[in-house]
Amino acid sequence: MGVFVFLPLVLPLSAWPIARLAEQHLHPRTATRLLGAVAGVMAVCSTLCLALLMVVGTAQLPGNPLPDGWSDPEVRAAVPYDEFAGKAAIPALIVVCVACSRALLSHFRVRRRSLRALDGLPDSPVAVLTDDVPYAYALPARGGSGKRGRGRGRGRIVVSTGLLAGLQPAERRALFAHERAHLAARHHRFLLVAQLAARANPFLRPLRTSLAFTTERWADEDAARAVRDRRVVARAIGKAALASGAGSGSGSG
Repeated sequence: MGVFVFLPLVLPLSAWPIARLAEQHLHPRTATRLLGAVAGVMAVCSTLCLALLMVVGTAQLPGNPLPDGWSDPEVRAAVPYDEFAGKAAIPALIVVCVACSRALLSHFRVRRRSLRALDGLPDSPVAVLTDDVPYAYALPARGGSGKRGRGRGRGRIVVSTGLLAGLQPAERRALFAHERAHLAARHHRFLLVAQLAARANPFLRPLRTSLAFTTERWADEDAARAVRDRRVVARAIGKAALASGAGSGSGSG
């Protein structure tokens, strides 16, 4: 086995060329699915590799409760510098677990705050908040809830009056089509996988960045088909981006 036992830890170095090729040569829908799958698989493999290195490298230490078979000399011989690698894997694995846990907690905390902000509003697919700060985003439906409101099977579109005021009617339709595309394709799941993968292995960060780009392109393509005018979609998304950039920094997504 030799040094190849470390392959899952360094294979994510190929994330950058994979991301560039996917962005440039694949349809955004295909690119998003491919990048999400690659990010998830590589993150799981690198994390399992750390766990196995920890087990094999520390199994022979006195007082370790692991099975005797893991401390077999033939098993340790398959791992270069097994004891050093095992000890180094322990803090690395702790960092991965803490980073992923914090990312998940942050994700659910933001989700709860977003849902709480909609309390008391009419039960409709689009929630308009009275706010001069321009923003729009797709809020997925609450997972695991059997009580789904009318038209909210896959979530709601949240938009501020500050953003709507700067858009023409056709541009508003394009913006809503863009956000509906995010909900219909469940882009939040791909983005969460990429976020966790980047926390599990920093070499996978290019996949997270590229996947955020391809999900936006995917939503743009679906919106263009829905309104049948690419120029209107481009103007709507451009205005939303410029308005959010001039505002608080939050924008459409």
